[in-house]
Amino acid sequence: MAAPSGQIKPSRYFVALALIIIALYGLVFLTGDKKPHPKLGLDLQGGTSMTLSARTPGGGAPNSEQMEQARQIIAERVDLSGVSEPSVTIDGDRNIVVQVAGQTDPNELRKLVQPAQLRFRKVLSSTADQSGEDPEATASASASASPSGSASASASPSASASGSPSASASGSASGAASGSPSGSPSASSTIDPETIKLREQVVAKLGDVLQIAQQVQDPSQVTGETAAIFEPFTTLTGEEVSVLPAQMQYNIPQISCQKLNQRPPGSIVKPEEEVVACGEENGAPTKFLLDKAAVLGDDVDDATFGTDPTNGWVVSLSFDGDGQNKWTKLTSDVYAGGSAPEEQRRVAIVLDNRVVSAPTIQGVIAGDAQIYGGFTKEDVDTLSRQLKYGSLPLSFKIESVDTVSATLGLAALEGGLIAGAIGVALVVLYCLLYYRALGLVVVLSLVVSGAMIFASLVLLGRNFGYALTLAGVAGFIVAIGITADSFVVFFERLKDEVRDGRTVRSAVPRAWSRARRTILSADTVLMLAAAVLYLLAVGGVKGFAFTLGLSTIIDVLVVFLFTHPLVALMSRANAFTSPRFSGLGNMRSDRAASETATTTGRRGALRTKES
Repeated sequence: MAAPSGQIKPSRYFVALALIIIALYGLVFLTGDKKPHPKLGLDLQGGTSMTLSARTPGGGAPNSEQMEQARQIIAERVDLSGVSEPSVTIDGDRNIVVQVAGQTDPNELRKLVQPAQLRFRKVLSSTADQSGEDPEATASASASASPSGSASASASPSASASGSPSASASGSASGAASGSPSGSPSASSTIDPETIKLREQVVAKLGDVLQIAQQVQDPSQVTGETAAIFEPFTTLTGEEVSVLPAQMQYNIPQISCQKLNQRPPGSIVKPEEEVVACGEENGAPTKFLLDKAAVLGDDVDDATFGTDPTNGWVVSLSFDGDGQNKWTKLTSDVYAGGSAPEEQRRVAIVLDNRVVSAPTIQGVIAGDAQIYGGFTKEDVDTLSRQLKYGSLPLSFKIESVDTVSATLGLAALEGGLIAGAIGVALVVLYCLLYYRALGLVVVLSLVVSGAMIFASLVLLGRNFGYALTLAGVAGFIVAIGITADSFVVFFERLKDEVRDGRTVRSAVPRAWSRARRTILSADTVLMLAAAVLYLLAVGGVKGFAFTLGLSTIIDVLVVFLFTHPLVALMSRANAFTSPRFSGLGNMRSDRAASETATTTGRRGALRTKES
């Protein structure tokens, strides 16, 4: 008898499935750390929790729009992959809580929540830091800002650079006080209580020295015995220095680069004010007096990083239309047709409180800007993320950095795994009792599905930062029923075909052709639901949607490459034609059905349909 139409060669499907599984586990054991350990989320393995407190000039609570914008920017900086599930939430009216799973370096986390306020300012003057203190500069750099992208725009001594300059963990939004003839920290129309307190501390520490310091017009005036007068300035903290006038910060040598670098983030971001920031020249810490900002970070359209054969790791900045005009005008004003002395043709690139680089402009530049010099890949990655996703609309003070325990999460995981095991056991028991031999197909299919899911979790965590959380575990438990449902649809179609009088062997391709449409339709709807939920949800719900979608994709692969071919192969065995063994109910065996099909008579026996 010829094989019924629609029969397949199971070996082809098994080989394809085997190649997929071998490839998955080959990547698991031959790449990365070569350990089959999925990356766990914060609730399962613990991690780091950081609490940020927003600061406003008036000391009041920030508005909800600013807080939500800041939350989104921080979340984008921390979570580039979209599936690592860091938790960034608003707590109260001014706090943002950032939670990241695993052994995260708190210093790296601090970098990602820094304001990243980028400013391009003309260099008015520079002076070497005479304090002899270590300013904690992490890398020296020069900058290229020529149309061709070469280093020709920077022939001057380089300036200090760090891919993500460190700053004081506290962050008031007071801003540097502008210079005033009074010799004391200038007043502001809106002064928050913290700034008032800082100014009182400065007055108490400096006393009459504050008035004397106001008379200093140049750092060279403070020498010899005169320098001893200003020793009280060495007692100031970075926060206290931030409320002094810019001219005083620059002219008093006792205000070292170390203290300037310790100013709170956001201290010198006001574009309409002259400011003081530190960098390096010829490897030595240097103070820069800088003009009002001509180009802002908001004018940057995109920030990318890469490698350059000459300069190593670089960050490339492209400007939007208005920003490009500002950048071109700035370089034109600084260059002044080449008539200005070379030492006056410098533009400082300032990130937060530090000068990243201060190149000499050799001509009018109409192209993009490039920052390079001594960076590591981590430096440029962090810096480009900060600039690409924008500046925070608020300044934040880091209130606390804590280690989060996974004790509660592990207890919940244990409960979830027990629930999952009970669910799997009930599904297997039902299938074995109801479908018998077909129930064994269900068990084997679930084993194959589980193996593929496990390998996928390991690779996703290793290469894309996906972290398995309790919500993700819940998604997999729900997927058990969905996967078993695909088997039930196929098996019930198969029983219907046999009940209609077909042999088991001929019923398999017919049942599959009808069942697969139902299976694909159901899985497509489920996949769309998971995708919509993933795109619109946040936090744990996003993890649930991701695992549900992943399970759905693997379910399709297993049903098509394993379940159907295995049933087709088993249908060719004589033992499978036994109703008691196959689980196809009280159907006739293939032999009895064939005999009945050849019998003619008054009894009108049931005919077996072969095609």
